[in-house]
Amino acid sequence: MSTPRPGSGLVPAVFPWLLLLLAGSSPLAFAADPQAPVRVTGLRTEYKENPLGIDAGRPRLSWRIEANGRGVVQSAYEIRVERSAPGLGAKGDSLWDSGRVASDESILRPYEGPSLRSRERCTWRVRVWDGSGRASAWSAAAWWEMGLLEPSDWKASWIEPALPEDVTRSGPVPMLRRVFELRGAVARARAYVTSHGLYEMYLNGRRVGDQVFTPGWTSYGKRLQYQTYDVTALVKEGENAVGVELGNGWYRGNLPGGIDRRNVYGERLALLLQIEVAFADGRTEIVGTDQGWRASTGPILMSEIYHGETYDARLEKPGWAAPGFDDRGWSAVRVADYRKDLLVAPAGPPVRRIQELKPVGVLKTPGGDTVFDMGQNMVGWVRLEVQGPAGTLVTLRHAEVLDKQGNLYTENLRAAKETIRYTLKGGGPETFEPHFTFQGFRYVAVDGYPGEPARDALTGVVVHSDMVPTGEFETSKPLVNQLQHNIVWGQKGNFLDVPTDCPQRDERLGWTGDAQVFSSTAAFNMDVAGFFTKWLRDLAADQFEDGRVPHVVPNVLTRPGNPAAGSAGWADAAVIVPWNLYLAYGDRRILEDQYDSMARWVEYERLRAGDGFVWRGDFHFGDWLAYAAPSREARSYPGATTGKDLIATAFFAHSTDLLQRVALVLGKREDAARYGELRARIKSAFGDEFVSSRARVGENTQTAYVLALHFDLLPDELRPAAAKRLAEDIRERKHLTTGFLGTPSLCHALSRFGYLDEAYLLLNREEYPSWLYPVKQGATTIWERWDSQKPDGTFQDSSMNSFNHYAYGAIGDWMYRVMAGLETDEAAPGYKHVLVQPRPGGGFTSVKASHETSYGRVSSSWTLEGDRFVLAVAIPPNTRASVRLPGARLADVTESGRPLAGANGIAGQRQDGDVVRVEVGSGEYRFAYPTARR
Repeated sequence: MSTPRPGSGLVPAVFPWLLLLLAGSSPLAFAADPQAPVRVTGLRTEYKENPLGIDAGRPRLSWRIEANGRGVVQSAYEIRVERSAPGLGAKGDSLWDSGRVASDESILRPYEGPSLRSRERCTWRVRVWDGSGRASAWSAAAWWEMGLLEPSDWKASWIEPALPEDVTRSGPVPMLRRVFELRGAVARARAYVTSHGLYEMYLNGRRVGDQVFTPGWTSYGKRLQYQTYDVTALVKEGENAVGVELGNGWYRGNLPGGIDRRNVYGERLALLLQIEVAFADGRTEIVGTDQGWRASTGPILMSEIYHGETYDARLEKPGWAAPGFDDRGWSAVRVADYRKDLLVAPAGPPVRRIQELKPVGVLKTPGGDTVFDMGQNMVGWVRLEVQGPAGTLVTLRHAEVLDKQGNLYTENLRAAKETIRYTLKGGGPETFEPHFTFQGFRYVAVDGYPGEPARDALTGVVVHSDMVPTGEFETSKPLVNQLQHNIVWGQKGNFLDVPTDCPQRDERLGWTGDAQVFSSTAAFNMDVAGFFTKWLRDLAADQFEDGRVPHVVPNVLTRPGNPAAGSAGWADAAVIVPWNLYLAYGDRRILEDQYDSMARWVEYERLRAGDGFVWRGDFHFGDWLAYAAPSREARSYPGATTGKDLIATAFFAHSTDLLQRVALVLGKREDAARYGELRARIKSAFGDEFVSSRARVGENTQTAYVLALHFDLLPDELRPAAAKRLAEDIRERKHLTTGFLGTPSLCHALSRFGYLDEAYLLLNREEYPSWLYPVKQGATTIWERWDSQKPDGTFQDSSMNSFNHYAYGAIGDWMYRVMAGLETDEAAPGYKHVLVQPRPGGGFTSVKASHETSYGRVSSSWTLEGDRFVLAVAIPPNTRASVRLPGARLADVTESGRPLAGANGIAGQRQDGDVVRVEVGSGEYRFAYPTARR
């Protein structure tokens, strides 16, 4: 979903003062507090705090300004960077000083010093000048460290365990080890690691790092991530040992397309590891993977992402990753000739254990199972604590829901087994967590546990990409608050290195359609800049030469004769997701990096549409899972179906429109003119093909009207009539009929064109179909279908029925932008200029939302107190805001209890119909005025 075009109704036209500001001469005169000292905090490099092992040639630096008072701005900054890596120059060597730069920019400022070298560690500080020309103190120091930038930096060799194995089936996890000796005191040590498959690394018996599912999932044949670890504290003078376990993971484990489909990327697991040690006396040494390593197997008999893990603790090899272990019975390794020129440092956050959940209860099912209820549909695994005789087998089976009878429901998992089997070694208490697998579940059935398990025998370990939470949303209605909870947990469960559609069944793929409809909501809830940057690079890598974008990224569905690519609304993620990131983070480079991919997709759409500019006939998913749409069992079932030609042409127009805007941002004026002309032709053809003279659109479905209105595909004179048709259908049915492509923009289209009541009607509905129906059914995440579980307790088609599927959670974007009123401005993206324009209604007496932007916290909190409307707003330093006060008269508005005119931090105010518009600088404000209660 993208922000509507400026002047379209949802976003007000840019005020003249903002145009002057962007031109470099603003007439605004904020009355900043002269007593407020300015502090510089929150230093980040490429969205990360003190990143280790990056490969950005010109890292971008960001900081925040903290100050009390109002109207605080930055007028200039200075950055100083020093070289501080041992062996690369004396500590404190000056590398680059920007000098005083007259600018209010404080995010994503590019390093402009000498070219950076592999392993180079840079320390940086920044100071700023405020609007009065006063300098801050220098910030505390931050740093970044470069990774290995050239293939020749890798001195280690790829190795494979020379173990007998049947690559057509799941088998034991290989263990690799080597002993090495270090002579001298260690000053600094780094480990650079990647693998074919997944790896877990140990040094001297201790696990290296806290990341899981490394090296992550990318388009392995084109981009393979490596991780950099600071292992200074783990190595020692004298004898050391390094050990690594290798899991199948996505590389060669089971993937969708059949239970026996394996080895999609390759048949052999492999490891590339390089430990670089700098000694106190200035010497350096490299210990890498080579023919001197040894290989064996151990207690992990099977570990697969979809199927779980089988672990026999009796086969453990104590001390296997420590010095002194006898590995004379271990096998040799093979040196392999794999590429090193495709190795890249991670752009996104790693996957980690994020939190733990305790069961809320233990129950006995009618079928006789002992089932632990975690109280939350979660993704990760459980930690098992158990004590019993050696050889005792404990089995854990996972499920999202219980069936109508109260038994564990697993049919929707399809071929995925989600089963953990742990065999005890005996001799005392044992604690176990699986290694190369994750489950999507709320309920865990425990079988074989010695004795009666106590509630604390299991602990839920929540795992996902380590994205910083950035959003909070709360209203006066508990059901809507639970909906927000479910949206966030859907994101947690499905943002595990790639934006998966679901985390439980035998799928868990990076579906492009799901990602594009949810990307804007995702950016409110969490910092997803790095997460999506990484994924978009894989999208471009897997994009076909003719411009088609795969249905899933990384692409594992393409087969001979079936490209599994090019579906409208799905492939348009190539354009929509980068644009949404630009709006949320002001990241121009993401547009530069993805521009070729974006243009190639639009050119493919142009090719398929031909000279008529209507895209006909190709395969598309359409408005997937729309209400009452035909299912696999009942393809003739009547319902709300929107023509795929209409949908494809609408998205063709929308992506072309966004590409035109991107071209303008990047200064590609010839491209912008060309794509502007193309969009005009598509819009004209859309009207001729799908719109009647009386504003009937396509098949007269809600989705047809939503796309036509939200993408601005109708002539101005037909918009009111089309919006009326949409609203009338809502009022008649009293519910939505949209699917994956129509739903995200449905409430936006209604509220934008004057039908706010109808939008709130849809949000507040508690019966099927609605967002709150699953909440009333006890859901703790977003469902794949509007009725994944039906009112009678039975389930939808088990072949496609996920209870953790975030796509319909895209309503969160409307909740933040319209209910709370936190909106971005396309002319000043990344919340440099904030639009605060709440739209109260729907019987809500309060809504409050906050969002941690790159500049700091912005918030909007409104309440209806009797006949008074109160809006509290917080705007971070170095930004400004336009505040819209609905149903207000200028003379009645107070700010912090005083008349609005002349209030500190206020740059201007004016009456605009039945609203008051106020221009403010940074700070906290409280507006109040009498209004008619809605």
